Amino acid sequence: MASDLVIVYHRQPYEEVEENGKIVFRENKSPNGIVPTLKGFFGSVNHGAWVAWKLAEDPANPGFEQRVEIDDAHGRYTVSRLPLTEHQVREFYHVSSKEAFWPILHSFKERYNYDPVDWENFQDVNRRFAQAAAEEAAEGALVWVHDYNLWLVPGYLRAIRPDLRIAFTHHTPFPSADMFNVLPWRKQIVESLLACDDVGFHIPRYAANFVSVVRSLFDVEVSPPIRAPDKWFTEGTALTERVMRETITHEGHETGVSICPLGVATEFIETRARRPETEARVKEIWQDLGPAKLILSVGRTDYTKGGAQQLQSFERVLEAKPDLRGRVRLMHVSVSANRNMSSYEDIQTEIEQIAGRINGRFGTLEWQPVALISRAIPFDELVSYYRAADVAWITPLADGMNLVCKEFVASRVDGEGVLVLSEFAGAAVELSDALIVNPFSNRAMDRGILQALEMDGMERRHRMERLRKAVAENDLSHWGPGRLQVGAGPKRAA
Repeated sequence: MASDLVIVYHRQPYEEVEENGKIVFRENKSPNGIVPTLKGFFGSVNHGAWVAWKLAEDPANPGFEQRVEIDDAHGRYTVSRLPLTEHQVREFYHVSSKEAFWPILHSFKERYNYDPVDWENFQDVNRRFAQAAAEEAAEGALVWVHDYNLWLVPGYLRAIRPDLRIAFTHHTPFPSADMFNVLPWRKQIVESLLACDDVGFHIPRYAANFVSVVRSLFDVEVSPPIRAPDKWFTEGTALTERVMRETITHEGHETGVSICPLGVATEFIETRARRPETEARVKEIWQDLGPAKLILSVGRTDYTKGGAQQLQSFERVLEAKPDLRGRVRLMHVSVSANRNMSSYEDIQTEIEQIAGRINGRFGTLEWQPVALISRAIPFDELVSYYRAADVAWITPLADGMNLVCKEFVASRVDGEGVLVLSEFAGAAVELSDALIVNPFSNRAMDRGILQALEMDGMERRHRMERLRKAVAENDLSHWGPGRLQVGAGPKRAA
C-alpha cells in the first residue's frame, strides 16, 4: 500500500528482540527519543512508511524480510528495511558519519578524520535509502528525511520522483561556512539539500549558517532578512541569531528554511512526575541523600557533551569550598553511545578516572561526592531523579538542542529546582531563565554551579515558572517538518 507519509531515518522504529525463540518488536521506552516522536505523525495519515537499515550477513539472501507491517498505538505503517552488511554500516555510520561529519558539525575540526572515509559506500547507502522511499511513497506524498547521515537522499529522491514533497530536518548543530567547507564533498551535500522543499533546523543560528554555506558554494537568491521571533532569542548567549532568511532559490527551485526546535512530551512527563509511585521514589532518594543536595547530570559519552570538563569543575568547587564536602552529591549519568569506537572509549576512560580521583580525594566512608552511572536509566526512574534533584547541570560543549534539560523542567511539577545550562546547547536560546554558563570557562562553570546551589527559594521558583512556560509553549505538539504539513497533499504538480 502506497504511503502518504514516508519517514527516512537510519534506525528502525522499535526495539527488535528475541523472546522464546521468536523475533518481536517492542515499543521504545522513552516518549522523547526521536523515534517515538516521529511515529506519532503516522496518526495523521491513512498509511505511512518508515525506511531504515537492518544488519544482514548476506544482503542478497532471499529470506531477508525487507518489509514488515506494523499496527500499534501510532497507527498502521510499513517498515522498509535496507539490508546492510557490518562493513557497510561501519563505513556509512561509524566512519563517514561519526569520524568525518560529526566533528565538523560540532566544530571540533581537530577531531576530523577524512582519510578513512569510503565516499562511494556513503553515496550507495544514501541512494538505496532514496530508492526505498520512492517505492513506498504515494503520488505527491511527503517524504521526511532525518539527519546528516542521509544528506544525499533528497538529491537522489528528487531525480527519481519529482512529484514528491521532500522535507529534511537536522538534529545536530549546523556550522559556519569556514567549518562546513572543510568537507571535500560540500557541494554535493548542499546541492542535495537544495532539492528539498523545506530544510529545518532547531534554532535560527543553524539556519543562518546553512544559508551562509549555500551562498559560499552556489549562485542563489535568498529572501530578505526578517527578525528572529523573541521566543528564540536569549540576549547574550553564544547561539543567539537576530535575523532569519525564509527561502533559498537555486536554479528555479525554491527551498524553505525553517526553524523547528524539538520539544518534549510535556503532558506525558508531567503525568509521570505526579504519579504516587514517583512521589514515593523521590522520598526514598531524599532519604538516601540525607542533608546533601543532589546535582544531576545526564548525557551520552561523547566529546561534545563536556562530561570531563564538568567533573573537573566539580573537583575545583569541592577543593575551593570545603564546607560543601558532605553536603552535595553529583549523580553523573554518561551513557556510552558507540562502544566500538576508540574516541568514545577514551572519553569514557577519562570520565571514570576523574570521577575516581574526586571520590578518592574527598570521599569518606559515609559520603561519596560522585555517583557515576554508565548505563541508561529507565525513563520513569529518571523522572524521579529529575524531581528529586536540586540542580540539573547540563553543560555540553556543543549540542543541536538537548532534550534532557527540557525533560527536567517538564518534570518539575513542584515548581522547584535550578537548571544550569551551557550557552552552546540549542535549547539555551529558548530557556533564558536557566543559569547560562560557558563550559569553556572554568570560572563560569564553577560560579554557575555555586550560584545554583546557593539560590534562594523565591528566585528558584520564579525562574522555574518561566522555564516551564517556555517548555510547554514549544512542546512536541508544535514540532513538524518545517512548512510542509503532514497529510496536506502535494506542494505542486509533478
